[in-house]
Amino acid sequence: MSKTQSTPEREIKKSLLDSFYRKNHTALFIAGFTAVLGGICAVSVSWLMQQLIDTASGLEGSRPLSWLALLSAGMLAFLLVCFLLDYFTKPRFIRRAMRQYRETAFRRITEKNISSFRKESTATYLSALTNDATAIEAGYLTGTLDMINQVVNFLGAFALMLFYSPLMTLIAIGITIVPLIGSLLTGSRLAPAEEKVSERNQEFTATLSDCLNGFSVVKSFHAEDEITSLFSSKNADLEQHKYRRLRIRSMVGIIGNMTGIAAQLGVFIVGAWLAVTGRGLTAGIVIAFVNLMNNVLNPIGTLPQLIAGRKASLALVEKLAKALADSGNTGGAVKLSPLHKGISVDNVSFGYEAENDILKGVSANFEAGHSYAIVGASGSGKSTLLNLLMAGSPDYRGDIRFDDTELHEADTDSLYELLSVIQQNVFVFDASIRDNVTMFKDFPKEELEEAISHAHLSGLLAERGDDYRCGENGCNLSGGEKQRISIARSLLRKSSVLLVDEATAALDAETAHRVSEDILDLEGVTRIVVTHSLEESLLRRYDGILVLRGGRIEETGTFDELMARRGYFHALYSVAQ
Repeated sequence: MSKTQSTPEREIKKSLLDSFYRKNHTALFIAGFTAVLGGICAVSVSWLMQQLIDTASGLEGSRPLSWLALLSAGMLAFLLVCFLLDYFTKPRFIRRAMRQYRETAFRRITEKNISSFRKESTATYLSALTNDATAIEAGYLTGTLDMINQVVNFLGAFALMLFYSPLMTLIAIGITIVPLIGSLLTGSRLAPAEEKVSERNQEFTATLSDCLNGFSVVKSFHAEDEITSLFSSKNADLEQHKYRRLRIRSMVGIIGNMTGIAAQLGVFIVGAWLAVTGRGLTAGIVIAFVNLMNNVLNPIGTLPQLIAGRKASLALVEKLAKALADSGNTGGAVKLSPLHKGISVDNVSFGYEAENDILKGVSANFEAGHSYAIVGASGSGKSTLLNLLMAGSPDYRGDIRFDDTELHEADTDSLYELLSVIQQNVFVFDASIRDNVTMFKDFPKEELEEAISHAHLSGLLAERGDDYRCGENGCNLSGGEKQRISIARSLLRKSSVLLVDEATAALDAETAHRVSEDILDLEGVTRIVVTHSLEESLLRRYDGILVLRGGRIEETGTFDELMARRGYFHALYSVAQ
């Protein structure tokens, strides 16, 4: 473990590694024990081969063929039991281990707050839970069991070789020592190569996601060639690093194979000479010795790859732990209750870049249960203000209070219980309308039906049925239908505060008006609505209108009050008509 790892990273890495074995120890033990038995059996075959050859050659004192035949049958039966144990336990161990690993990682992702998650690339987690997880399964889980088998093979074969002939064993060591060192050194380069492949795969995933999500923009700008070129560049970079990784693996394999061939030939020649000159070796021992060399050389060739693969897998776990360690949980411990007084913003300034404030000394009050519109030209800071109200960034200056609790002191989980958000692009899962409203939770039937009714979704459900699937990101629904799902979610949660960010910007005028009316009809909910629409019938219904200009509050008041002043709002309204 890296000494530079922070405590959260170490804890998360331990949690991720522990997830492989949680309620999985029995399957691991049997799979590991089977790997040990498999190694013992592989060595035993060489001993049995030696006995059979010496018996066939008529060597004095050799065991009867009938006895060896029975022993061979017993060994085959034992091997079958080992194979069946491996068949049933190894896949079960790996299945549970990978399921728990992904679930643990995903749970950690969901524990992040909004501000932290927004700063990150989703490609990091897409790669970690797909390609990286596959590499971890092969390199860490399967690789560990293979290492146990190979180590037992190596130790058992080496011990039997020493029993047969210490001299031959020393000769075998001399032949293989140099290639072994080369194999280990080459294998050590695999871990960084694997990590670089993971990084490039993350970049490739991000590019692919952007290209597909921006498909309509690509088509409207006729940028197919340019986007294809961008995709090709990332694809080529990924494949280049995979090519380098494959070359390292191939080099380790080549060294192992060459070592094996050279060692087998050398051992066979020396063994044949010792047998011919009558130095205590039989033909059976020579053949067994050559076969045992496979059990020694195969681990020599594969263990460096397995060790490097395991190291590379742990590096991928550390990479995920590092990403998860930044929880962004900068909130406090004060639990927020349903809003009673209201939300106050006092002299708040904020900018995404240092010395470049978007909001400049903004102050406002939003009384509980009332409705407010925030209007202003593009870039005036409307959405930024709303983002701060939902704890989108902790780096603001000034005070934001929910009742008497400053937002920095508030527990973020209780904040998310308190408020709901409706944005221009409502995310809808490829599930039923009801599941999208409930977010897969259980609610009393009466409460669910009431929320669906008040959000005007009853007709849609009656027309299309309870099991109607919304499609990927709601592609089977209209914009207005998705907005109503978002409203129903808020009603069902009984949120005290509803934040609406340009929810009707992409809707036609009639649908936008109906959705806005639905929001204004909500009772007992504090509604703060960022809107581009300056429709008089709607604006008159708000208890207050905040007019932003250049990151500052230019004017506040009701529609009639603002129009009577004939100031900035009057000018915005007049231009919009």
